[in-house]
Amino acid sequence: MLDTFIEEGFNFIDTADMYSYWIDGGSGGQSETIIGNWMKARGNRDQVILATKGGGATGVNEIDASLTHLLKSIDNSLKRLQTDYIDLYYLHYDDNKTPVEETLTTLDEMVKAGKVRHIAVSNISPERLKESLEFSEQNSLSKYQALQPLYNLIERETYETDYAPIAAEHNLSVFPYSALASGFLTGKYRSEDDLNKSPRGQGLAKYINNQGLKVLNALDQTAQKHNTTMAAVALAWLPTREQVHAPIASASDKTQLLQILQSVSLKLDKEDLELLNMVSK
Repeated sequence: MLDTFIEEGFNFIDTADMYSYWIDGGSGGQSETIIGNWMKARGNRDQVILATKGGGATGVNEIDASLTHLLKSIDNSLKRLQTDYIDLYYLHYDDNKTPVEETLTTLDEMVKAGKVRHIAVSNISPERLKESLEFSEQNSLSKYQALQPLYNLIERETYETDYAPIAAEHNLSVFPYSALASGFLTGKYRSEDDLNKSPRGQGLAKYINNQGLKVLNALDQTAQKHNTTMAAVALAWLPTREQVHAPIASASDKTQLLQILQSVSLKLDKEDLELLNMVSK
């Protein structure tokens, strides 16, 4: 899968230290270990733009944005990834209690030590995001360069209302997660019976309604017009939005991966965008 990704001309890989602690209830790290072993075997670290994250909860720790936890987390991530630097390091979750001064001073220390090139953030309140950006500016510290929010054709309101203005003001690169709404926007789930198709299907019940089906119908129509997949259309829509540089999407087999990668060459026209924006508004 990773070889194919690189062979197709792509290079930006997103992971996190907590992936996938739910497998065994442990501390996570399996994803970073796999990627680290792959990069070492291929000798291709310099060809990869690597993003990982720290601060998220696992089976052995709660959400933690403190100095002690983050310094330990970055060293563990570097070891598992078998590299001496991370291109983009995210505060995965803000714990809403550690002073932003402590978190940002810690992240700035990582940058100055050469362990991290740029910093970013995900799962943070609009208020704490603004406070963090302003603190970095006022104190000449490393500043968040990217934001990773929940944003897709079926989940627009929170990002567009609360985060997009901040992203525009501070020129943040936005990399939305759950870009395919956990698979709903692929068209795999269209009725309550379909929710049994996968273990995560039951979590998509909230989308099986009139609004959700309107979005799927529009994706169907646009995909047929361009002879592509619904997933490719849903992903191609995101970079047309202000500040969005690329969607984050995952695949569980090579066929899915190649379908996802089609989104980059897909050019949605004015008519497509008007339809998608209208039904998902």
